Amino acid sequence: MEKLAAIFISSFIIGLSGALMPGPVLTVAITETTRRGFWAGPLIVLGHAILEVTLLVLLILGFADLIKKPGLLGVVGIGGGAVLFWMSFDMLRGIRHLRLDLSGGKSAWGGPVTAGVLTSLANPYWIIWWATIGLGYVIVSMQFGFVGVAVFFAGHILSDLAWYSAVSLFVSRGKRYISDRIYRGIIGTCAVMLIFFGIYFGVTGIRYFI
Repeated sequence: MEKLAAIFISSFIIGLSGALMPGPVLTVAITETTRRGFWAGPLIVLGHAILEVTLLVLLILGFADLIKKPGLLGVVGIGGGAVLFWMSFDMLRGIRHLRLDLSGGKSAWGGPVTAGVLTSLANPYWIIWWATIGLGYVIVSMQFGFVGVAVFFAGHILSDLAWYSAVSLFVSRGKRYISDRIYRGIIGTCAVMLIFFGIYFGVTGIRYFI
């Protein structure tokens, strides 16, 4: 039990340290929360979790060697950069006509769950994390069978849920103080951030082929 508790606590702390870093998931969480309210954050984490469960299963089945190949990481980086550019374009093209609306209308990328999947796939360092730190945790936790893997994943995903729920709560509770002008500024800032992330990830992907 002590070892399982250590796996849970350490995976939560390490996962939280990654979640706290600014990135495309945080950017889209803020954007979606201004559109949909508090539940955008948890739903984005749901999309993120669905993707991570899939990858976790593949790791257990022996997919680890493949995701370490530079060619695949390069493709992920370039493709991820392209996805972030597409998201940014969708956000910017109609920014002049945006109004603050939390009625739950459809977002540019199909909703927060889809956004959670896309922003995770768009980040090559998500793959790298799982190919290194995540793989190490899987190997250790598999010593305790399914329970060990479940404990590791629970600690990891709860760190994401805690952080993005807090972000969504802060943004949604502050909506009464956000005018349409401030709202457009938030969306514009998020879109610009996605451009920089897209450039960074794209260049990182190209470097794998040089």
